[in-house]
Amino acid sequence: MSTPAPRSLAEALRARDDVSLAALLRARPDLITPVPTDLTQLATRAGTRASVVRALERLDRFALQTAEALAVAADPASYGELLGLMTGDEGDPVVAAALPRALATLREQALVWGDDERLRLVRTARELLAPSPQHPSPTGLGPTVQEATAGMSPGRVQEIVTAAGLPSTHDSVSAVASLTALFGDRERMAALLAGLPQESREVLARLVWGPPYGQVTPEPAAHLRQLLDRGLLLPTAPGTVVLPREVALHLRGGRAHRALEPLPPALEPAATHRPQVVDTTAAGQAYTALATVEELLKDWDEGGPAVLRAGGLSVRDLKRTAVALDVAEPVAAFWVELAYAAGLLASDGEADERFAATPAYDEWLEQPAGVRWARLAETWLRATRTAGLVGGRDAKDRTLSALGPGLDRSAAPEVRHRVLTLLAGLPEGAAPSAESVLDRLRWERPLRGPQQDDDLRARLARWTLSEAEMLGVTGRGALSAHGRALLGAPAPASSTPAKKAAGAESGGPGDKLPVHHTPVAVEPLSPVEQATASAAAARLLAPLLPEPLDHVLLQADLTAVAPGPLQRPLADMLGVLADVESKGGATVYRFTPGSVRRALDAGRTASDLQAFLAAHSRTPVPQPLAYLIDDVARRHGHLRVGAASAYVRCDDDALLNEIMADKRAAGLRLRRLAPTVLATQADPATLLEGLRAMGFAPAAESAEGDVLITRADAHRTPPRTAPEPVPDGPPTPDATLLSAAIRAIRAGDVASTAPRKQPPSAAAGGGALPRTSSAETLSTMQAAVLTGEALWIGYVNAEGAASQRVIAPIRVEGGFVTAYDHTADEVRTYPLHRVTGVAELAEEA
Repeated sequence: MSTPAPRSLAEALRARDDVSLAALLRARPDLITPVPTDLTQLATRAGTRASVVRALERLDRFALQTAEALAVAADPASYGELLGLMTGDEGDPVVAAALPRALATLREQALVWGDDERLRLVRTARELLAPSPQHPSPTGLGPTVQEATAGMSPGRVQEIVTAAGLPSTHDSVSAVASLTALFGDRERMAALLAGLPQESREVLARLVWGPPYGQVTPEPAAHLRQLLDRGLLLPTAPGTVVLPREVALHLRGGRAHRALEPLPPALEPAATHRPQVVDTTAAGQAYTALATVEELLKDWDEGGPAVLRAGGLSVRDLKRTAVALDVAEPVAAFWVELAYAAGLLASDGEADERFAATPAYDEWLEQPAGVRWARLAETWLRATRTAGLVGGRDAKDRTLSALGPGLDRSAAPEVRHRVLTLLAGLPEGAAPSAESVLDRLRWERPLRGPQQDDDLRARLARWTLSEAEMLGVTGRGALSAHGRALLGAPAPASSTPAKKAAGAESGGPGDKLPVHHTPVAVEPLSPVEQATASAAAARLLAPLLPEPLDHVLLQADLTAVAPGPLQRPLADMLGVLADVESKGGATVYRFTPGSVRRALDAGRTASDLQAFLAAHSRTPVPQPLAYLIDDVARRHGHLRVGAASAYVRCDDDALLNEIMADKRAAGLRLRRLAPTVLATQADPATLLEGLRAMGFAPAAESAEGDVLITRADAHRTPPRTAPEPVPDGPPTPDATLLSAAIRAIRAGDVASTAPRKQPPSAAAGGGALPRTSSAETLSTMQAAVLTGEALWIGYVNAEGAASQRVIAPIRVEGGFVTAYDHTADEVRTYPLHRVTGVAELAEEA
């Protein structure tokens, strides 16, 4: 016994199994927010304009072209008619082979329903994709003969029919049908066109692929008049004519599209490298990324740039940051935004609000290098803040600043993930060209914007390729092994140790790799899966990172050379004791009186510094450096500055006399309170700066007279949470949510469609909910307890919301009924006074 064809989308959904419904809700998550009460409501929601537009935007080019062909086909259309529109009279085996997949996609997403003999595009999608004067179809086709002649007088229709060589009819409907049949008949249409002059056929040729509209004068030329008389051009407005859809399809050989793209553009490797080269290059970039973020936040340890009134970083501060990091401003904006998205920096919330590192930064520093990189890479992969927009303008023509508002783009995580997934589908070591990646993305999401360089998705893809390289996810444009692990993508067969060893023996950096490959489909990971993937990426990266060193090379010119990355305690202490002079393969530190004083201010003594350098230098401590430390230490703290507003005290009154006599001290407005004490109205910080500028080495002291120790990492923001990504619509539901939602929808559908008996006391033509008296409700409930039958009830909850349910009563007592609720799939208790009525379910035939 064959299954009857569905009469509506709701019936088509009702015939689906749970796996098919889950696929629909996964592809269109907006349909499940909130969970529909039944399948009828799900079908209604699937046909709303906003939901259909969103679904169409997520179709690939060929699936969209299939939907466009259905929009210009008859409603309903058979699979054979659709195939004819896609392949034309000559046929196309590639298109024919790809069409079932595209149609299955449209069916899965509930954009098309019905069997192969009666395919129906949902009404909203047809309205969006069908041709109209205001919204031309991408197919370039115009209205049908029936649509174009809708407002035409019956006499004019009969004239066209007669001029086309057809017998006249008694009414316009049959006349239009006769004309439509003529235009759809290949042989008769060919004969009609053969009788036209060459100029007339040239006019049709100009309109055949669209746009189908043209302009004519009140007195058209003879070759145009012949087209108008035969209905090959039909007037739509004064001075405007259109080429009917049937005529265009005949001239096109039955094809709805001029060019079809049934298969995605192939990613062509622009360069190939050995996997080992890719991984080591990416690891080097990963180490540079970690060093850059550390340098950025160390530079802001004592309080970073001020926060603009509108939020964000000023252009001047971004330039200073770029100079400090020795990178371009867009690159500096990327590192600043990445640190912010990872929760490593934020505003301190003080009255004089500034950016600074967060307590999470200190925790991050204590983690292994691989784990620290994985956190940055994972943050980048899911962040919606887009550093590439910095310096651009928003909708109100305001400049977009780093760390400011307006930088979130919800499509960014999807584009990043998709670009990396495309790279994962290439052979190991293969780096595609940017244009081939963009072509592939445009094929996958053709409705997400115009195919121009300023399209947001195209810009996001370009930024993804450059940012992945800076971050060390890719190396030389190819996806690294730890980048592949970060995605959760399976390792290719060529990554086995034996094959890698073979590649290391026989391959070279310029060796060509095979371009034939199987695309890898990698879905976005859940938080738990992503944590596992990040840990795997950290384990793969760790052996490739340089091992931190425990020594430096001291030189006689007051410099120290670090031949590689330093262990953290050594790097932290050296960062206080000396200034970085140059970076690269080796870092050069320079010792100055100011840097030595900074170390002394941090609580170190001269002997501590001498011992530290002797313990961590592979060369003896040079004499000039030892003299510098001793000289600064001898003068350090000889002057003491405290709060009066501020004061200076010194046991050597001759030194205070020297200060008072110095013209540079005039701005400090010092006055002597005692032979060993000077006072000023300036605050202690200003006084310290002034005396240090004069060449002295004062030390700050507390109210108890103790020396205040200042540390470079003293300033931290209060605990801050990292900014949450802005989602691109509802998130994709997980398996648990899908299962619960489908169960609730099925149960609600049972309640709304279950056949039921009409109670004797029900009003004729009653409403949606059953109405029975209290006595009838109670007796029916008690009887159902004895028989175990299910009942259909109307129920009004405490908030006054009415619903209908199917329940199986278990017991009735104390004014309550306890029953298994098929709608909720659980046992519940209902007050009988809230049950509006009850009806027995009818026995199914």
